Amino acid sequence: MKKMILWGVVVGLVVLILAATITVAFFLDGIVKKGVEAVGPKITGVSIKLDEMHIGLLTGSARVKGLLVGNPDGYKTPSAISVGLAEVGVDPFSVFSDKIVIRSIVVEAPEITFEGGLGANNLGKIMENVNSVAQAGGPPSTNTTTKAAAKPAKKFEVDDFLITGAKVHISLTGIGGKEITLPLPEIHLTNLGKDGAGITATDLTRRTLNALTTATAKVVSKAITDLGRNAANMGVSKIKNGLGGLFGN
Repeated sequence: MKKMILWGVVVGLVVLILAATITVAFFLDGIVKKGVEAVGPKITGVSIKLDEMHIGLLTGSARVKGLLVGNPDGYKTPSAISVGLAEVGVDPFSVFSDKIVIRSIVVEAPEITFEGGLGANNLGKIMENVNSVAQAGGPPSTNTTTKAAAKPAKKFEVDDFLITGAKVHISLTGIGGKEITLPLPEIHLTNLGKDGAGITATDLTRRTLNALTTATAKVVSKAITDLGRNAANMGVSKIKNGLGGLFGN
């Protein structure tokens, strides 16, 4: 009789665990989506929109669709970065720890818009915003209680981060509104936050955005040089000099 009761308790616990897992998995997509759209703007200083987020809690996989990073005030193009699809592989057990271990992130065919002119551009401004938040120790907390505010934020480890098939739309002021679309080389980052307690969401954003803007700057610089050979009378060389050092942070 005691064995039957014990087995009944065990079965009941298993059912409760499975029910809890299914419930968490069902609501997790919406929770993470809202979190990205709420915290992202605090780090970047621009709007962040996400069409769809699907998380497989048991398989440790996630799929992100329709990620749109807006532009700072004063810029006319619709967005700075647009990602159609990103695949993420996560250690599922790490989700419940202080350090979330992300095995891989693959961002496919993102579209980056470079809009700017003499000494300033949209990507440089977003990078400035992120650096400012990083120097302040992270985005401001929205927690209303002292206990919640004292709780440390999750940190991350990203073993492999790949951006492939990216294109940059170059919209330069001062050359008659000419726009050019060029491919970006593959961007591959590894072992982010692998040592120690990991890195914050702000620092992860800073590192990946810095890699992206640096690669974009090289493509833009070459494009301006090529344009300068054929349009010296349009002052392209002056624009090139003004853009120098925008991505130094």
